[in-house]
Amino acid sequence: MATAPAPIRIAVVGLGIGRLHVISCAELKDRYRVVAVCDVDEARAREVAGWLRDVRACTDLEEVLAADDVDVVDLCTPPAQHREQVERCLRAGKDVICEKPLVGSLREVDELAALAEETGRSVMPIHQYRFGRGVQRLRALVDAGLTGRPYVANVDVAWRRGADYYAAPWRGRWETELGGTLVSHAVHALDMALFILGPPVGVWARVATLVNDVEVEDCAAVTLRFGDGSLATLSATVGSAVEISRHRFTFEHLTAESGTEPYANGKEPWEITVPDDDHRAVVDAHVATLPAQHEDYVGQLDRYAEAHATGGPLPVTLDDARTALEVVTAMYVSAREDREVLLPLAPDDPALGGWRP
Repeated sequence: MATAPAPIRIAVVGLGIGRLHVISCAELKDRYRVVAVCDVDEARAREVAGWLRDVRACTDLEEVLAADDVDVVDLCTPPAQHREQVERCLRAGKDVICEKPLVGSLREVDELAALAEETGRSVMPIHQYRFGRGVQRLRALVDAGLTGRPYVANVDVAWRRGADYYAAPWRGRWETELGGTLVSHAVHALDMALFILGPPVGVWARVATLVNDVEVEDCAAVTLRFGDGSLATLSATVGSAVEISRHRFTFEHLTAESGTEPYANGKEPWEITVPDDDHRAVVDAHVATLPAQHEDYVGQLDRYAEAHATGGPLPVTLDDARTALEVVTAMYVSAREDREVLLPLAPDDPALGGWRP
């Protein structure tokens, strides 16, 4: 009988959203052992360390990197810190998991990819929404050729963020958050759309700051054009009285519409409507063969642990993060210059160095 792989020894750094990472690792107790948590707020680090047994509370990333019992560092720190911290982790011989946005430019993504290859370590960006069973089911139907060609997709992100959210000193500022609702909120829904449709070839966007007194945008309206002629729209705001996230994909042979749960609309229920009775039977039969897997952070971390054990491909790659960030870059350039931006960006395009003004 094969021996089960030893649990991944993980340290979670940044205990805002990182708390959910700690909880997710604890849920996968056969896959992970949280050995350290780290935050500049010592009281917070001690509190979270107390949730589990034998977990060290740290306040300095260097302490994590010096530890021999850390296999993977999970970075959940403010966005502007990611580039330097990922590099430090890789050079210390640690694999890395990193929250979004990974970095502030495509050039930085490429630099980290080169460094990962140089050090023989890996970097997995977090895009947990794509692991909802609803969106996974649709992706399986696309892969099986059962959807037909895409026509139109509609993506809506209507969340609510006010002064209390932006009270964190790093939020709402180009220098530290790296952008506004496009890069901090809508990127989840964008990644889900790209997961289904692939990358676009043209982007036209408008952005505005209408809800909060911040440097960055908090509303956006975007159109995406794909190589097969299909189209998509993305609307995003943090000024909605009712919070929803929604995806609607219109294909040749079926229409798929998500639920509207704002932070979980990748999960079921998704309504898939197939007008043709015979084709509906084929679709239903294929869906019935799909395994039920973990979702959200737990889903991504479970698949990561499997890849870590087998040497298989990561469930989310640097290429995946680069694709989403290239579209985000195009959105900002389009809004600034009032034009359609064609993708992929040219190798000498100055926007490769970042989208911030």
